[in-house]
Amino acid sequence: MDNISSFSSFSLTALNDTSRSNRITVFSLALPGYLLTIFVNTVLIFIIVLEKVLHQPMYIFLCNLCINDLFGVTGLYPPMLYYLLNDTNVISLEECVIQSFAIFSYAIGEFTNLCIMAFDRYLAICRPLYYHTVMTTITVWRLVTFVWMFPCCTAILMILMTLRFPICMNQIDKLYCETWVLERLACKVDTAQFVLSGILTCAINALVCFVFLSYIKILIACKHSVQNHKKFMTTCLPHLIAFLNYVVWSLFNSFYERFGTSSLSLGFKNFLSVSFVIIPPLVNPIIYGIVLTPIRTKAKNIFQSLRVSHTD
Repeated sequence: MDNISSFSSFSLTALNDTSRSNRITVFSLALPGYLLTIFVNTVLIFIIVLEKVLHQPMYIFLCNLCINDLFGVTGLYPPMLYYLLNDTNVISLEECVIQSFAIFSYAIGEFTNLCIMAFDRYLAICRPLYYHTVMTTITVWRLVTFVWMFPCCTAILMILMTLRFPICMNQIDKLYCETWVLERLACKVDTAQFVLSGILTCAINALVCFVFLSYIKILIACKHSVQNHKKFMTTCLPHLIAFLNYVVWSLFNSFYERFGTSSLSLGFKNFLSVSFVIIPPLVNPIIYGIVLTPIRTKAKNIFQSLRVSHTD
């Protein structure tokens, strides 16, 4: 770790050409977005926790997804909001490492969570006789533990391997720190971390393929059964929309990583770089709240009771 002492702080240059008035405008939009994201995810979590009928594997995994979303947006928004109001835009190495861990583990955790949810729906629709045998309480909590342990351990390993090398640059052309940024800032002296990055990329691609394969099998099963088709529309459809929502915005972030230095406008590049963290956590709870009848009904009852109590 002595190698990293060359730079103790980094400059976030993505806002260098942004005027003070534009920063205030972005802040006035970002803060309500952050608060709304916290609100919709928290409401969904409380509904699932308080409603005993929802203590089923599908809803437990959904609750876990919302917790992961809260973790991700909290890793991004507070520092970003602070730097929008601060002209220096300097982040310490420690803060950079913490934010890199939060965003990286969120990103991997989102894929892992959605993969587990796809597997759960595959068993429920395509292998209903084995569902309760496989999805026992112990299995569910093991899967939940894996969803947290795998991203966290991977993030720690990636960061530790990157920090083995001396830091050659201290300017970050983004609104936040992430693992890939630290890797680009480090002086590369061997190929070990590239091997790990390649393995991780393959693992993510495998998860994506697994999810698509699961939903393809579900769709095939739905063609021959009206009951399965109904199950798909009521339970699988929101999962599939959430998965596609995250994949699309992740691809936009990849687009930014590859073409971030092109002629794209600064505002658009900055939006692409944060889209995979701000859009899915905001949209997912709304999708589930609209499509899943038990959650929609419970949420409606809560707001109606609050309105009645306020009126009284």
